[in-house]
Amino acid sequence: MKVSTIATSFVVAASVGIEVASAGYSYVSGGASGSAQATRYWDCCKPSCSWNGKAKVSSPVRSCAKNGVTLIGDNVQSGCAGGDAYVCNNNQPWVVNDNLSYGFVAASIPGGGEGRWCCSCFEFTFTSTAAKGKKMVVQITNTGNDPGTETGTHFDLLMPGGGVGQFNGCKPQWNAPEDGWGVRYGGVWNADMCKQLPAPLQKGCQWRFGWFKGADNPTLTYREVTCPKEITDVSGCKRL
Repeated sequence: MKVSTIATSFVVAASVGIEVASAGYSYVSGGASGSAQATRYWDCCKPSCSWNGKAKVSSPVRSCAKNGVTLIGDNVQSGCAGGDAYVCNNNQPWVVNDNLSYGFVAASIPGGGEGRWCCSCFEFTFTSTAAKGKKMVVQITNTGNDPGTETGTHFDLLMPGGGVGQFNGCKPQWNAPEDGWGVRYGGVWNADMCKQLPAPLQKGCQWRFGWFKGADNPTLTYREVTCPKEITDVSGCKRL
């Protein structure tokens, strides 16, 4: 897709004062946009976009060995299916400034499959909960529907302690409880519970109760953007 030219040196999002251009991304001309809701998860599984052949990309999303750090081959089976590949620890969300965070997401967007969406990026503007007005730029690394929203757009934010959902790869990787940390759908419910997680995952868990203000399934508007280098440096995946 052709990337739209920013007419001024930067674009200011008036509600929160973010300079979009200086944040390292720009809006995609003709890109997808709309409104949706964001749930949360961290199932430890190898991301779907980590498999070869899913989309025209520079390389599949990186996946890691059991320690969450050592990179592992693209064709290694997921730990959620008896294999040795897991999501990498550095896929946790991180703060850019008080009004902007970066991270990763599982998504279901009508009008295209993984070939269209794997490794594409979106700017979210949250429109409800305590996170209202904040922005987040995410890269799609996985697919996923929320029960009851199979026919609409849905985003599932990847954050440690967000709930393992249908598949609990955290049990073989980290010896997590049968339903993960907290409850299976939704995860932990306060910052102190983040201490239950392995030390390498606790910062991303705390992000939810800090920058994200404990937001529970906020609504949002989304707009397709170019992927910031900071994000693709983590995932290793760029759309071609």
